[in-house]
Amino acid sequence: PADKPSLTVWLPPKDKATGAAVVICPGGGYGHLAVGHEGRDVAAWLNSLGVAGCMLQYRLGPKYRHPCPMLDAQRAVRWVRAKAADLGVDPARIGILGFSAGGHLASTILTHFDAGDPNAADPIDRASCRPDFGVLVYPVVSLTTEYCHGGSRNNLLGPNPDAKLLDSLSNEKQVTAQTPPTFLMHTTGDTGVPAENS
Repeated sequence: PADKPSLTVWLPPKDKATGAAVVICPGGGYGHLAVGHEGRDVAAWLNSLGVAGCMLQYRLGPKYRHPCPMLDAQRAVRWVRAKAADLGVDPARIGILGFSAGGHLASTILTHFDAGDPNAADPIDRASCRPDFGVLVYPVVSLTTEYCHGGSRNNLLGPNPDAKLLDSLSNEKQVTAQTPPTFLMHTTGDTGVPAENS
């Protein structure tokens, strides 16, 4: 099961549905996934607001390192967009939400995306993986500063990552005019990941 990424979808009641959907990336330092309070509980909360919650179980280190989690999350956004009509979702209202290392994964998708491949045989691969918005909750963002979360970096990239790769995945350095609007939430009480990441 750890070798197979999955996306679990919870839809809101039809009379409450707003047409929005969110791909949820639980945290866990890229070594495990907090699928309860940072996954299923979040999907239930989103459903209460009329938003579809789609929890991603992505591949993890140290067995699966970059780019596996990024590819899993890009595929999740593509899948929701490609299946929007079946899910009762607006394909232009698909966001991504991540906690801790899942916040790093979400910030990676917010800064490393493409419009899809119009010539792909798989219709899912034709869809864009650019989220329409993002929410980062006590996220790991930087991989190059003194406030980097070392455990997440090590699980994602190994003990001696290439400097160019570290820079590429230090997502605060990758923000452009095309980066989707993003809400960040972090407090000094979030002791696992330093608030400077936000």
